[in-house]
Amino acid sequence: MGANTSSKSPPFDENEDVTFDHFEILRAIGKGSFGKVCVVQKNDTKKMYAMKYMNKQKCVERNEVRNVFKELQIMQGLEHPFLVNLWYSFQDEEDMFMVVDLLLGGDLRYHLQQNVRFQEGTVKLFICELVLALDYLQSRHIIHRDIKPDNILLDEHAPEMFNSTKPTGYSFAVDWWSLGITAYELLRTRRPYHIRSNTSTNEIAHVFKTATVMYPAAWSTGMVSLIKKLLEPNPEKRFSQLKDIQDFPYLSDVNWDAVLQKRIMPEFIPTKGRLNCDPTFELEEMILESKPLHKKKKRLAKKEKDTSKNNSSQACHLQKHLEMLQRDFIVFNREK
Repeated sequence: MGANTSSKSPPFDENEDVTFDHFEILRAIGKGSFGKVCVVQKNDTKKMYAMKYMNKQKCVERNEVRNVFKELQIMQGLEHPFLVNLWYSFQDEEDMFMVVDLLLGGDLRYHLQQNVRFQEGTVKLFICELVLALDYLQSRHIIHRDIKPDNILLDEHAPEMFNSTKPTGYSFAVDWWSLGITAYELLRTRRPYHIRSNTSTNEIAHVFKTATVMYPAAWSTGMVSLIKKLLEPNPEKRFSQLKDIQDFPYLSDVNWDAVLQKRIMPEFIPTKGRLNCDPTFELEEMILESKPLHKKKKRLAKKEKDTSKNNSSQACHLQKHLEMLQRDFIVFNREK
């Protein structure tokens, strides 16, 4: 998926729908269970984006279509400086696409793995920026439920949070608790609770209620007090409103308008001029992927030719669901 693999496309009519053909594929930067993310450049404006693409057949087989549609529906109505905003959504025979803001600074998990040690001032600013995003989501009645370093992305100056729309029965307070966990891990490079991957849910709940969180003596009393308020086991007593944070003495010096407008420079700035992500994503796409994105046009052309010869080879049940997905998919263009 190198920069030279896509052929130059002719100019497009600005009134036509945005499609896969409107973008040049540059490189892969991430993947999930059934979706991948690559860096793309829009041919007409030359603007860079991140493109998430999800294989339709895998989504149908794993019963994830409803979740994808819900995510699209929610993201269309969101726009905030500290969220990764959706710009376009479209589909082709193989995949569903979501084109969103590109954050070149990498996620906080990547930087922790690179042995970055975040200073308290940086984490304090991150907390302020993230609570503004949480307050915005809360005002839209959205619970994120997946706040963690992996889902906090950096641009050259400030973090943004990718929207998670998994169904949940939790209250808004769960996001603020996760924020406390994230702040602790950024400062200490490990989580406040010792939990293994095979620990049962009952044991985990017991740990959260009974374990004593250790706070290094080097941390300021203000930061410790703030994290304790976020990690309060009782959601009724936990900080879970923007006003709770803004009224807290430790943050009395914060210019919240300046934070929202990204006018405050953090002490940590990601390396510019390169993508801060694991290079193996690109290698896997080039070597291991059976249906690489940069060969999509040739593959679909061949598929159309083969299908016209032998349409009966497709499974009827799967084909029916794919046709329903094709019909119900939500097309979006923020510029229109």
